[in-house]
Amino acid sequence: MLNLNQMGENAVCAKYELQKLSTKEKNEALERAAKALIAESENILKENAKDIAAGEANGMHTGLLDRLRLTKERIEAMAEGLMQITKLPDPVGEVLETFERPNGLLVKKRRVPLGVIGIIYESRPNVTADAFGLCFKTGNAVILKGGSDAIHSNLEITRVLRGALKECGIAEDALQIISDTDRAVTSAFMKLNQYVDVLIPRGGAGLIRAVVENSTIPVIETGTGNCHIFVDETANLTMATDIIINAKTQRIGVCNACESLLIHENIKDEFLPALAGALRDKNVEMRGDEKVCELILDCIPATEEDYGREYLDYIVSMKTVGSVEEAIAHINKYNTKHSEAIITENKDNAEKFMNEVDASCVYVNASTRFTDGFEFGFGAEIGISTQKLHARGPMGLRELTSYKYTIEGNGQIRG
Repeated sequence: MLNLNQMGENAVCAKYELQKLSTKEKNEALERAAKALIAESENILKENAKDIAAGEANGMHTGLLDRLRLTKERIEAMAEGLMQITKLPDPVGEVLETFERPNGLLVKKRRVPLGVIGIIYESRPNVTADAFGLCFKTGNAVILKGGSDAIHSNLEITRVLRGALKECGIAEDALQIISDTDRAVTSAFMKLNQYVDVLIPRGGAGLIRAVVENSTIPVIETGTGNCHIFVDETANLTMATDIIINAKTQRIGVCNACESLLIHENIKDEFLPALAGALRDKNVEMRGDEKVCELILDCIPATEEDYGREYLDYIVSMKTVGSVEEAIAHINKYNTKHSEAIITENKDNAEKFMNEVDASCVYVNASTRFTDGFEFGFGAEIGISTQKLHARGPMGLRELTSYKYTIEGNGQIRG
């Protein structure tokens, strides 16, 4: 078995080296890494093609293949993500609070790196670059454990990024990847709490549940996305259709895609037939309640399971509701605390929806597809946290820091 303890020791050594780097040095290394990704794109694509071929041979789902597939444009987006990170303020060392005690002690609360971050993820090679960039800028060493589906892609991207670090005279072990795809190695990695400070899973519900239940390392849970859009009775119906089509079909294999629709019953007769036509044009299968099925003849009756599913496919569940309150209750029952949206012209309903829906991101008159570190201006993201400690929503630089107190005195002793 791979020597995980040695990797852990290497990461701990690297983290102390990283914490000595200036912002300028970190940004120069990230720029070098971004250029290396572009320069090595052909090699990365060749390795990715091996993963795609294996996925197709194994009957991998279309949505998962989309997550796995790299293109020249996607590699350029990975590089651009690293460049955006260089333009963001470095949070490390930021003084969050300063106060002086009556005895003259000066107390400061400062941002510091988390330390060593472990990331377990599935079928998303872009996570390799995103995770490296965010962790590196915040002075954190990172150990990656990607899925076997993307092993060739992940190893090649890591090779390129470590090469950029070496060229800059920076410890390559700031970024390490576990090459062994055996599940026993993953289980052992989750027990590496003597070296790893935080573990972040990115993937399907099964992976996240396994990490949360088996890890001895503190976990930041990034959840699946059963995302809803509620079309209120005052909604601009043209806007609603455009937003739904974007949220459902722009990319089906992502956690911020819309999976479920709620339609106010007062507009169902006008809205549903038109919406159904737009969804058919995109080959989306519709599953709805009785009222929806009465208006959309090719709609399949929805089951209880449908309302709680993240499809990652050209399928959407649909339900009619009588009020914003009913919509909120339905969402809070079935959602995964990820991203929820209301389409409305009623400010009171918008405010109520924003206040009462329990999710990391709540939208008014916009697509759920914007829940993304890049779109939020974070450069990239380590994941979308659906829990409440210590981060929530897209996790950028600040979410990869903790804090410590520094206390300055002039001889004070406690009586």
